[in-house]
Amino acid sequence: MSEQRWLTETAFANMRLSFEVTRVLQADHSPQQRIDLIENPLFGKVLMLDGATQVTSADEFIYHEMMAHVPILAHGAVRDVLIVGGGDCGLAEEVLKHAGITRVMQVEIDAQVVEFARSHFAEFNAAAFADPRFTIEIADGADFVGTTDQRFDVILVDSTDPIGAGAVLFTKNFYAGLRRCLRPGGIVVTQSGVPFVQRDEFTTAIRNLARVFPVAECYVLATPSYAGGHMALGWGSLDRDPCDPPLEILAERASTLATRYYTSEVHRAAFALPRYILDAKIAAIAADR
Repeated sequence: MSEQRWLTETAFANMRLSFEVTRVLQADHSPQQRIDLIENPLFGKVLMLDGATQVTSADEFIYHEMMAHVPILAHGAVRDVLIVGGGDCGLAEEVLKHAGITRVMQVEIDAQVVEFARSHFAEFNAAAFADPRFTIEIADGADFVGTTDQRFDVILVDSTDPIGAGAVLFTKNFYAGLRRCLRPGGIVVTQSGVPFVQRDEFTTAIRNLARVFPVAECYVLATPSYAGGHMALGWGSLDRDPCDPPLEILAERASTLATRYYTSEVHRAAFALPRYILDAKIAAIAADR
């Protein structure tokens, strides 16, 4: 009998999460990072970058739906969306479900990740690649938001963890670049880590958001392949209260969406934070006041 094989996530100092490997699809280095893509009996295809789980084909819909639909439906009149990162393109697929959106630009640093995601994750990104509203620019996201003259209604930062090439995407300077790219009434949503196992990363992200945006909040989701409890998504805006609009308006705006995790009730409840996350958020914001 052949020896059972496992791929182990190494992103956290004090814990490990391992996935059984039924087949190796990719094991390589791009110029930016280590890439591992495997098949697992429960999670389907599992992508790791530099030892950190990025996406699985079985539960990707949870993270992608919540990052896309919460700000877009809260805004209510989105036309142009910028995605920073998001190399698997599952987030773009969710964003493009909104018929009123006229343009989705994605800025991704690693062309190799995009190419093999297009090959291996067609079950959730093929619709994005087929949509004429969708374009990808291979570039450094921090440089892009610091220099472009383009403006967007919603900006989504689907980044890796704050190590290596992803570290800059959690800084005050980067968030200031996002602010300069927002139209009036715009919303930024950022990947902000798993607070239980990444408290420092979470508080740094929220503190820096609050240094740049008058409205700085976060909301949570639960994705089985992201170990350590709730994942937090940061919310930054000049004037958009995340508790607006009322539930009935959210429900009306979402009535034509086909989703598996998102509902208008989940949207509203996601901002009701567990006490340990709420306390960490309050402490992060208060540190500068």
